[in-house]
Amino acid sequence: MSPTFERRIREQRARVLVRSLDYRQRRHASGMWFRLRRVLADAGAAYVIPEDEARTLITEGHRAEPVGQELEPSKLIVMASSARIAQIASAQPVPMRLGGELLAATCLALTPFEETAKAATSSPRA
Repeated sequence: MSPTFERRIREQRARVLVRSLDYRQRRHASGMWFRLRRVLADAGAAYVIPEDEARTLITEGHRAEPVGQELEPSKLIVMASSARIAQIASAQPVPMRLGGELLAATCLALTPFEETAKAATSSPRA
């Protein structure tokens, strides 16, 4: 075999390996990324909060999103009103996208999108 042909075979095998790993990751995720994006689509804002505050929100009756437990490492994602999250002094806003800040957080508080939209439309205009 010529060196060029051997190189092309190695490159093709590398592409097949990468593609098979990609398919394996999708198959094992079982729709987790879709469910996470769906939760984020329903949220108007996201905040990083301490774990004790997240547990307090859950004991108050706010909903914990099950998709957070499917992530590795698992995250505590809580849906709460913006008025309640405003009472948490250590809440830090993060961008609403699947980026490093959001994925690095261990506890997230999300506000419902409808609430954010209502606040924007009901504000007085100058």
